[in-house]
Amino acid sequence: MTEQRTAWQLDPDRALPAEPGVRALAREIYASTAALPIVSMHGHVDVDLLVQDEPFANPAEMFVIPDHYLVRMLVSQGESPAALGIPTQDGSPYETDPREVWRRFCRNWKLFRGTPTRYWLEHELAVVFEAPAPPSEETADGLYDFLLDRLARDESRPRALLDRFNVELLATTDSAASGLAGHRKLAEQEGRQRILPTFRPDDLLHIRRPGWAADVRRLSEVSGIEARDYDSFLLALRQRRAAFLQAGARATDHGHLSASAEPLDPADARSIFAAALRGESDATAAEAFAGGMLYEMARMSAEDGLVMQLHPGVLRNHSSAVRSRYGTDKGFDIPVRVEFTRALQPLLNSFGMDPGFRMIVFTTDETVYSRELAPLAGAYPALRLGAPWWFLDSPEQMRRFRESAVETAGFYNTSGFVDDTRALASIPARHDLARRIDAGFLARLVAEGRLAAAEAVETGIDLAYNLPLQSYAPRP
Repeated sequence: MTEQRTAWQLDPDRALPAEPGVRALAREIYASTAALPIVSMHGHVDVDLLVQDEPFANPAEMFVIPDHYLVRMLVSQGESPAALGIPTQDGSPYETDPREVWRRFCRNWKLFRGTPTRYWLEHELAVVFEAPAPPSEETADGLYDFLLDRLARDESRPRALLDRFNVELLATTDSAASGLAGHRKLAEQEGRQRILPTFRPDDLLHIRRPGWAADVRRLSEVSGIEARDYDSFLLALRQRRAAFLQAGARATDHGHLSASAEPLDPADARSIFAAALRGESDATAAEAFAGGMLYEMARMSAEDGLVMQLHPGVLRNHSSAVRSRYGTDKGFDIPVRVEFTRALQPLLNSFGMDPGFRMIVFTTDETVYSRELAPLAGAYPALRLGAPWWFLDSPEQMRRFRESAVETAGFYNTSGFVDDTRALASIPARHDLARRIDAGFLARLVAEGRLAAAEAVETGIDLAYNLPLQSYAPRP
């Protein structure tokens, strides 16, 4: 007798408020936003993945190995990155059997209870790929085979997934020294600019970073301007920004440790840059240069219209042992406390009232929402407050974000949702969760008599769709 496969059904009210009356209101608001197109303007999907448009090889390479949220949780419980299929830098052995990597993940499924990772993965597996059951030690092999078949289908190729997800715009993150060949090819293949580059100059602004001089040489090559001194370095950066704009870019992206944006005297900047080229910079000079370059990036954004995104406050690669063995971006980036009010004052004094300048600020330190960022965004026309990001993109912290920020900044001084993901299949899951949380928050305002039901629906649509488009709108 053939076994009947039972579909895995998720709770249709997941992440909505528990109180029945508020939940009923939230359902109506969520229904108005659930099917809206996705505008994903801050993401990290590799453009080459979309250019090549090849099927994903297997479930481990689709869901486990590239997901630093998932990997870091398993590592925190004693699994090694090598056992999870993470390639080593030193040539030491690592697991190369994707089925065994998948089994390890499934055996540890309970570790993700209560986490946003669990929500995203459930949506990816049950909704996107219609998996028949949750991961477990018992279901691991059956799920692997089921997903292997699904991933081999044309409907699961990267660009077909974007179509299925109703992605209207997707921004990648690209090095300032990128030649943008992938974006040109993709625009030709699709016949439209749906996948947009984002200008990320961090590698060039931190002069003590290993490989900085080599990156300056690459900038010189791709820009056609030899960055032999500070002034030509700025010219080369301007040339790349113009190239990004031509390729459809709407924003820059800056991931500094500090939010400091203090302008440097040009003579000091020239001296620090020259010393860095000689390999003689110190930590104090490097910090001053990074802050000065943030200010210069704001000046350039005021000139060319690229929206400036700033997300400071993360100490990268906290574990030197993991970085040494496995490389960067392996789940050991840890938030630190960050100050914005004084740090951004010079930048906002110069550009905060400029109608041609737009800045969106994100943080991993939720204590600053009500104290610093909401008051700043509620005052300066150029500043918008970015959505809860990275370690704050959980249901509880997204709710607290609305509670902390809206009373001072309102809804319309925020950017709308950004998903900040490398995992292609998680894009709809992340947007779905944000839409549910916003529906719940708006429903509470309706239930408390603070907002009319029609206003709540309109606001929900704005948060999910219109605000991201407006926040990242190209200059006319």
